Amino acid sequence: MYEQFKIQRTSRASQAREVILLAEDASKDRLTGGVASAVREARATGAFKGKAGEVVVWTEGMLLVGLGNEDQTTAERFRAAGAALVTKAFGLQLSAVRIHAAHALRANESEDAGRAFGEGLGLAAWRPDVHDGTATKREPSRRGLRLDPDDAGFREGLDDGLLAAECVNEARRLAASPPNECNPAWFASEAKRLAKAVGLKVKVVTARQAENLGMGGLVGVGQGSETPSCMVVLEHDHEDAPEDEHLVFVGKTMTYDSGGYSLKVNNGMLGMKYDGCGGFGVLGAMLLIAQRDLPVRVSALLPCAENMVDSTAYRPDDIITMMNGATVEVTNTDAEGRLIMADALTYACTKLEPTAIVDMATLTGGIVVALGSWCGGMFCGDESLRHRLELSADETEEKLWPMPVWECHRDFMRARHADLWNSGPKRDGHPIQGAAFLSHFVPEDMPWAHLDIAGVARTEGNAQFCEGPTGFGVRLLAELAAGYAELEA
Repeated sequence: MYEQFKIQRTSRASQAREVILLAEDASKDRLTGGVASAVREARATGAFKGKAGEVVVWTEGMLLVGLGNEDQTTAERFRAAGAALVTKAFGLQLSAVRIHAAHALRANESEDAGRAFGEGLGLAAWRPDVHDGTATKREPSRRGLRLDPDDAGFREGLDDGLLAAECVNEARRLAASPPNECNPAWFASEAKRLAKAVGLKVKVVTARQAENLGMGGLVGVGQGSETPSCMVVLEHDHEDAPEDEHLVFVGKTMTYDSGGYSLKVNNGMLGMKYDGCGGFGVLGAMLLIAQRDLPVRVSALLPCAENMVDSTAYRPDDIITMMNGATVEVTNTDAEGRLIMADALTYACTKLEPTAIVDMATLTGGIVVALGSWCGGMFCGDESLRHRLELSADETEEKLWPMPVWECHRDFMRARHADLWNSGPKRDGHPIQGAAFLSHFVPEDMPWAHLDIAGVARTEGNAQFCEGPTGFGVRLLAELAAGYAELEA
């Protein structure tokens, strides 16, 4: 469970600070006694307005936290409030807070509000500190903030929100790990450790086993590295899960991408440790699914490789044979992610008997040009699966935007000297090219979605909840699995 927070009753005689959640509209204040007087005074002086993310220390022992305009969603308001509070609480070195939320809750939003508040707390509290050395000037990461909310539903949601944040933060920790540590062998070891801790079934397909399976993409991409490729296989199977439903996630887990012989230039390699964020996010989602004990069967495939350069590395003009027998002309060794993903998709379709597949990858720079850092690209021809993903994206605010994959796009990926090429001769529709390539490795009647998260996997500057890796997709995929569980219940 999460280490930084503990949900625990506090006595009135304790040193716990009073935290009052308040909307921007003062007419919504439903408080009595000394607290109400203090709030009215703060509003009257203009010291506190209730804007989203606002935190004011008012009188000894009281913090006023703004929830913003009620036109915003519950998740937006309370997640921002949680993030703002934890930043202030850690700055003040508080050890305990009593959260007054009941008066600010609208009908039937108690648990959802608590969940969002917990997510904000946990996400904003995280920072990578594993590599703090003797020269650091940063404050140590804080531990041990006790939380005492005044509403039972809010308390229940708070617990689940902190759990979700913890799983997101595991994905962020993996993404932040430096490539001189995080290679395929290290990742496989970490994945096994984390999976076993929450009861997930786990196995690792080694490079030799992958070669015997004909996974030319997975093996070929990693053959220039000292650490061979592998694929981590995870399974969550609840006793009440319906036998006719099997959701499969596939996550691109490139621990480092130099571009291979199509070498990245102009400092383009900096940050390529984040090229595994799709796989790290899928792993985080599986940790959350397992700990929520959702009554649904979910498996995950994490194809893992390091794209490096040496005399054994694959080259432009090479032709490789994939697990499904298709041949691929390599035109660009920097279009490597789709090769390892394609073999994993074939493995999913032939070995796992899925009823739906969702893959997630930092696949193309083109999706960043198209959609920026505001949302991921969603390629999905199945109406039902697309609708479920949209609902999950709305619920978690991990936004997606639909993109096309038409037959003309699929035909564009057909090569001159092999069945397919991994990158077309022109960059037209670059993010669509990646999705179109992958579509050749999934049967047409299989519900399948490809999520390109290259633009949302990390942030470059200070953001509300994080700097660096975001853990995008953890809550989205877990929410998708929860939706399947609810529909089958």
